[in-house]
Amino acid sequence: MGSGIATACIMVGIRVVVKEINQQFLDAGMGRIADNVNVRVAKKKLSQEKADAMLALARGTLDYADFRDCDMVIEAALEQIPLKQAIFADLAKHCRPDCILATNTSTIDIDLVSEKIKDQSPRVLGAHFFSPAHVMPLFEIIRTGSTDPDVLHATIAFGKRLRKTPVTVGNCTGFAVNRVFFPYGMAASILVDRGVHPYEIDKAIKAFGMPMGPFRLNDLVGMEVAISVAKNFTDNFPERCYMSPLMGLLFGDKRLGERTAAGFYRYPKGSRKEQPDPDLAGYLDRARGQAGNPPPAGKLSPQDIVEIIFFPVVNEACRCLDERIVVKSGDLDIACVMGMGFPPYRGGVIKWADMVGARHVVSRLEHFGKTFNNPGFFAPCDYLKRKAAQGQPLELLPELARSKM
Repeated sequence: MGSGIATACIMVGIRVVVKEINQQFLDAGMGRIADNVNVRVAKKKLSQEKADAMLALARGTLDYADFRDCDMVIEAALEQIPLKQAIFADLAKHCRPDCILATNTSTIDIDLVSEKIKDQSPRVLGAHFFSPAHVMPLFEIIRTGSTDPDVLHATIAFGKRLRKTPVTVGNCTGFAVNRVFFPYGMAASILVDRGVHPYEIDKAIKAFGMPMGPFRLNDLVGMEVAISVAKNFTDNFPERCYMSPLMGLLFGDKRLGERTAAGFYRYPKGSRKEQPDPDLAGYLDRARGQAGNPPPAGKLSPQDIVEIIFFPVVNEACRCLDERIVVKSGDLDIACVMGMGFPPYRGGVIKWADMVGARHVVSRLEHFGKTFNNPGFFAPCDYLKRKAAQGQPLELLPELARSKM
């Protein structure tokens, strides 16, 4: 991710310093930056002269002392709280007092990341890029209760200079996009453990308008990342999570997705084009056995699959509105379209849910909770139930949001 962020910067003329823990990792990171730029040359989207000028803007280092003149530092280490805390402690020692300290985390509470430098928390915020960072248009900026307004405004300006769409959200596990979508894969796993094939689910979700289904997406991001992110949510929202044994079984056999040429699909000869894998059937049987062989889901239509997977997403989006994680529902809709590929023609998660109707969403969630014997996962939140009872849209207007913040 760090090389993608660096690429995004040099593509708009921002000078960057890339730090790694050893020369091998640094060489690999700088190589990825060069590859990102050279791909554009090969596609004739960039001249070699301009590519060389861009690459001259990036330099590597192994020493924090080289950050002494930086205006902003973006940490992009693994999703491990102690590691990020240690990095921030080092940054606080070596960076100027007015240097913005940002973390590119997808799920971790920003206050936890800055726990060791509480006295410097006004200059800390989240700067969440979506992968690949130099391509994806969304830039999720996470404000904490301590973030200085000037730091926030400067980071918004930085996002705009990167030619991205910055969306400011509140601080919580998963923030806006990842929090809203954490039930997405979990609902799909409930169906798989009840006998629905992952490929059938992916087909229905792709037909709905998503770029790919949840299992193809899992192969793209990597099994280790998916498991790590899922653990963050199960630790913080245990009452409304579901963990299938399936991912652990695949992980144990090093079926990590595209990177290992096998996950839920197989990818022959290093191809990124997925192909069905007959070996998956054995893993499905074992996972269902470990899950206690729950009763089968029965015959489901593509519309049933869409509702089972997306109505919990709508439910979590409503929680984010109720907690004022976003200023208005339009921000959440834009973020879900740009960050997760929710079909733009459906208007976003909340806009789509309002077209479906809150009463229908509540009724179906309650039905799914009984059908799958998992009321905690499917339980409609108070905001959703209130809007359904009052016959009101789920949309949160800016005026109302400001009055509650």
